[in-house]
Amino acid sequence: MVATEKEFEINNYQLLRNMVGNKDNNLKLIEDRTGVQLISRGNTIKIIGDEEEVEFVRRLLSELMKITTENKLLTEQEVRYSLELLKTNNQADLNKIYNDVLQVNYRGKKIKVKTLGQRLYVEAMKSSDIVFSIGPAGTGKTYLAVVMAVKFLLNKNVGRIILTRPAIEAGEKLGFLPGDMQDKIDPYLRPLYDSLYDVLGPEKVNEYLEKDIIEIAPLAYMRGRTLDNSFVILDEAQNTTPEQMKMFLTRIGFNSKAVITGDITQVDLPQHKNSGLNQVRKVLKDVKGIDFIYLTKQDVVRHDLVKEIIRAYEKYESRS
Repeated sequence: MVATEKEFEINNYQLLRNMVGNKDNNLKLIEDRTGVQLISRGNTIKIIGDEEEVEFVRRLLSELMKITTENKLLTEQEVRYSLELLKTNNQADLNKIYNDVLQVNYRGKKIKVKTLGQRLYVEAMKSSDIVFSIGPAGTGKTYLAVVMAVKFLLNKNVGRIILTRPAIEAGEKLGFLPGDMQDKIDPYLRPLYDSLYDVLGPEKVNEYLEKDIIEIAPLAYMRGRTLDNSFVILDEAQNTTPEQMKMFLTRIGFNSKAVITGDITQVDLPQHKNSGLNQVRKVLKDVKGIDFIYLTKQDVVRHDLVKEIIRAYEKYESRS
């Protein structure tokens, strides 16, 4: 087979250096994943290999340039995700995916989506009143829901944020934990506080909690209520029973949005109990106005090993 050879030229040398990474590590990653040979000389990258792969890599390099800046090295994680994304969606626009600012947190940090799956999730939260986000740990399910809730609140699209999750006893019984009832349930709700603190800051969160603009409570506290003019988030929904899921969904009132997040591979319910999140996928899959967004290991934005851990468990469980 005759190898195809093409060149990719970049006029800005600093952008080129930031794209290829320290010691050309990003180019080596692309070589390993595609089988092409990449040679960087001056302002030019030479691409050598199978014609189809050469064209793919040229497209990849062109998209990577859109998200490279003169002040920041492109990370291997960004390159790896971009490569996987373009393999499955050759029309993806990395600039739109990575550079659209969702919110600026209290420290002035710009919050952006990091994957195509996250972008689809955010767009669903904008357009649909009820959104289910299902996927493994580390894909930003809860954090992005909190970011969008804060955005809706600050833009006065809703008047309140309500965050809830089921208080599943894992190892320790609630009654034996120290403190009053609030002390007992706070550990279950801590991840919700953490996300709010990161976006709004502890001072503003505490102010909103005191004014009841933000409410964080176990799922059982939702029974019998009508949640109007609110952005409501049900987290860890894989640990709801079918009855609890139905109860929650029928609380949604006028001018409200509900986002339900969960990982159906990490159910902590007793073995004889069915997961409400697993069941609702079948019950509501054809209902218009409800979106189901499925995030995957390609959307993991934690340590690179998290993705490998998920892949290893999937492989093990498929054999079992």
